[in-house]
Amino acid sequence: MGEGSTSMHSKHPLVSNPFSWFWVMVLGLVVFAGACSSGSGDKTLYIAGIPDQDISVLEARFDKLADYLSEETGLDVQYLPSVDYAAVVIGFRQGDIHLAWYGGLTGVQARLATSGAQALAQREEDAAFHSVFIARKGLGIKSLEDLKGRRVTFGSESSTSGNLMPRSFLAQAGIAPEDDFSAVNYSGSHDKTWKLVETGSFEAGALNAVVWQKRVEDGSVDISKVEAFYTTPPYFDYHWLANSTLDSEFGRGTMEKLHLSILGLNSADGGIEQEIMAAFDSDRFISTNNDNYSAIEQVARDLGIIEN
Repeated sequence: MGEGSTSMHSKHPLVSNPFSWFWVMVLGLVVFAGACSSGSGDKTLYIAGIPDQDISVLEARFDKLADYLSEETGLDVQYLPSVDYAAVVIGFRQGDIHLAWYGGLTGVQARLATSGAQALAQREEDAAFHSVFIARKGLGIKSLEDLKGRRVTFGSESSTSGNLMPRSFLAQAGIAPEDDFSAVNYSGSHDKTWKLVETGSFEAGALNAVVWQKRVEDGSVDISKVEAFYTTPPYFDYHWLANSTLDSEFGRGTMEKLHLSILGLNSADGGIEQEIMAAFDSDRFISTNNDNYSAIEQVARDLGIIEN
C-alpha cells in the first residue's frame, strides 16, 4: 500500500516536470509579496472620543466621521468606542488610538503621557467654553453659595466641563465640595448628570453648557423640575489630539492630511459634513495648539488632579 502510494505520487506532473516547480515557487513569492503589501496598506487608523454623552450621540459622531476621513485620506479609519475617559487616555498612550477627541483635561493627560502628541483642531465654541450648574426647582438654589449642605453631582472625574472647571470656580467662591456638600457624586457623563438632578437623586449638578442647552432645546429636559442657575466664565476645552506615531505608521504627511480633512468639514456643504458637524454641535472646526490648554493643565495641578 505504501509502495503504491509512492508510485502514484512520483507520476504527478509537478514532480515529473522541474519547470512546473519553478513556476509554483515564483507564484508563491508573488502571492507572499502581495499579502505583505496588502497587510501594510490595510492597517487601520483608530479614532476615539471620551464617552461624555449617551452612546447613540457618540456613534452618530464618530462612525460618520470615520467614514468621512476614510474617503478623504484613503486610509482605513475606524471608530473605537471606549468605556470611560481613562480608557481613551490609556489607549492613546499605548498607541492603540491614533486620533482622539478629548476634553481639555483628558487632552492634557494624554499629551503628557505621549511624547510628541499634537492638538490639531477644536470647534470655534471650544475657545470660550462654559459649564453650567443646575438645580431642582423649588429648593431656593440661586448661587454657588446656596449649594452648601446640598447633594451635588459632577460628571466624570476626568471631565473638564463636568468636574475640573466647576471645581475651580467653586474654589474661587471659597467652596470645597467634600467639606461643604452633604454628598458628592460622579455621574460619568453630562447626560446622566442632568437626569440625576431631574429625578431628584441629587439636588444640583455641574455639566457641559452645550449639552445642557441642546437637551433643553430638543425637549429632553423637564424644565418644570430642573433649571440652570449659574454659568461659568469661559475656558478652552474640547479638541482633537493626534498621536505622534501617525506619520511613522501610516506614511509621511498623514497627520497633516487628517488635520486638513477635519478643517475641511463645514456644515454649509450639506450631506455627511452637515450631519457630522450637527453631531458635534457646531458648524466647523478651527486649528488649535498645545499651548491653548496650559491654563487647564495649571488648574489640574492646582487641584491635585495632575501631580507630576
